[in-house]
This record gives sequence, structure tokens and C-alpha cells, in this order.
Amino acid sequence: MSAPQTNVEKQEKDHKPALLGMKASVIFAVVMLIVMIGWLALRGNTPDEAETQIDGRTGDAVVAE
Repeated sequence: MSAPQTNVEKQEKDHKPALLGMKASVIFAVVMLIVMIGWLALRGNTPDEAETQIDGRTGDAVVAE
């Protein structure tokens, strides 16, 4: 069954708060995604310093300073 009276302009006006809320949610999600990607890119994936490190030239374990 279809709706007997479909007035898209009136329905859009009646649902304006809900539509604005959905648009705001999408914009917020996109901004948060961009912030998260930037934060991860700036933070990087650098490993923490180990107490002992391997000297690349000799292969010996060296105490980190």
C-alpha cells in the first residue's frame, strides 16, 4: 500500500529536526574519523626503548643508556 497523500515538501518541513540531527551525526563522525587518523599518524608506531638492544654491527647485546 502506498501513502494516500504524499507531500514531500511538508514531510521535509515536519522532519527537519530529525534530518538536521542525522546530518550533524554524520558530520561529527567524519570529523572524529579525521581526528583519529591524524592522531594515529602523528603518534606513529615507534617501539619503546628496550633495556637491552642489539648492536647492528656486531650482534652483541648492549645495555641501553
